[in-house]
Amino acid sequence: MFFRKDYAAPGPGVDPDEPEKTGAARLAQILSLECVTLVKLNLLFLASCVPLVTIPAAVFAMNQVVRMMILDQPVTLLYHYRAAFRTGWRRGCAAFFTVAVPLVLSACGMWFYLSRAMARPLLLLPFMLCSTVFLLTLPASAYLYGLLTTERGFRECLRLSLLLGAGRPLRGVLAALSVYGTLAAAVLEFPISGIYLILVGFSAPCLLGGFFIRTELKRLG
Repeated sequence: MFFRKDYAAPGPGVDPDEPEKTGAARLAQILSLECVTLVKLNLLFLASCVPLVTIPAAVFAMNQVVRMMILDQPVTLLYHYRAAFRTGWRRGCAAFFTVAVPLVLSACGMWFYLSRAMARPLLLLPFMLCSTVFLLTLPASAYLYGLLTTERGFRECLRLSLLLGAGRPLRGVLAALSVYGTLAAAVLEFPISGIYLILVGFSAPCLLGGFFIRTELKRLG
């Protein structure tokens, strides 16, 4: 079966006694080992998003599988994806709307108030408020999905993601831009980017985003 025999354990050419690589070398190693898995994961993600209402659960499941890849844990793609999809859909929905609502509202607020601030300078105050919400939610959202792969409760994950987003924003911003930025660029270039979106347009940015925040999550234990 296309999705069944899919293990992320170190394969041929990987010395189990070799010191763990870091940085770009580690990312290149993961991509070389998981390139086929990422294509399968992307196709599985797109298929499970077809009803639209399942998108939050699909995003959650994809992050779960990607986190296992980053941690070099054995992955049976269909099994682990389906398990995360079924058991984590509540957490997935909560995370999706917790991220989407403030991002969308603050972005709309930024545009609305800034476009009118020239005539009414006082509108710069709500613009700054919306900007603050947007700039905090952006890195916090990346941390939130990473934290949800642990056994922590949703409220604890949300609290830690806000603290990390405010206290250590750089990696969170890089992770968020890896996901949102590449997706926005692909949408703008559609249909030229169609093949990219179908093959790795969602799974590869998810992996890259998770890779950026891996060290911060490791510190939390």
